[in-house]
Amino acid sequence: MREKNRLLTIGQFAAVHGVNKKTLMWYDEIGLFKPAAVSSENGYRFYSYHQSPVLETILLLRELDVPIHDIQAFMKNRSADSLKCLLEEKTADLDRQIAHLQAVRTTLCTHRQNMETLLTMDLSEINIIEKKERCLVTVEIGKTVSFEEKVELITAETEKYHLGRLHDASYGSMIPVSSLQAGNYDDYSRLFIEIPRLPYEAGLHITPGGSYLRAFHKGDWGGIPKRYQEILAYAKRHGLKLQGFSYETGINETVIDRIEDYIVQIEIPVSKAAPR
Repeated sequence: MREKNRLLTIGQFAAVHGVNKKTLMWYDEIGLFKPAAVSSENGYRFYSYHQSPVLETILLLRELDVPIHDIQAFMKNRSADSLKCLLEEKTADLDRQIAHLQAVRTTLCTHRQNMETLLTMDLSEINIIEKKERCLVTVEIGKTVSFEEKVELITAETEKYHLGRLHDASYGSMIPVSSLQAGNYDDYSRLFIEIPRLPYEAGLHITPGGSYLRAFHKGDWGGIPKRYQEILAYAKRHGLKLQGFSYETGINETVIDRIEDYIVQIEIPVSKAAPR
């Protein structure tokens, strides 16, 4: 135990805690963390083993980006209760940062998947894929809703869900399968926003998990009706029943300059049609 009562030089104490000597000198100058003793002969600072937990607490708070003046206030009135409150606050901050980073990672993975699709896709191909259930924010629209009004509706929803950046979400449009089957290929009824970190709650649109028919369209939107006719014919040939909505998403906006190169991904839930 005598070893724990020995004093360490500022260099030794700094090395033990992985900090620079200048950091300890600055903490001393601002009254945040003072040495256990100072030599009257040469002004050298000395620290004790028992000061280590206090310094580690300060270093932890600094690593959590707690401002110096807040740490100084805490150090003047140190208590289990004040440290508990401070750490709870920073834990909540970290949870928000983690949620944001997870959302960014999901977005990056989506973009990467889109790029992989672009590099390997056959635009003429129609195939069946499996998708997980998703949670979407939707905005009701109609033929009478202007472009400006659509922008306002989307903006209001992104603000409602505290969406910091547009890249934090993916956007698209929805058209009912019933409209497609009736030949109304421009009967878009909703816009959707997919926010990766969005929790399940009432009022949100849930896309079903399971099989989806997937196809692509390249070029001006005027050619989409023809693509839907091909999709309907494919579903009929293969005994597939289209369900719910068709979900359209642009997948290459970030790498093109011309609308002629724009690629829309079309995904529609399907099931095997009942035999007649």
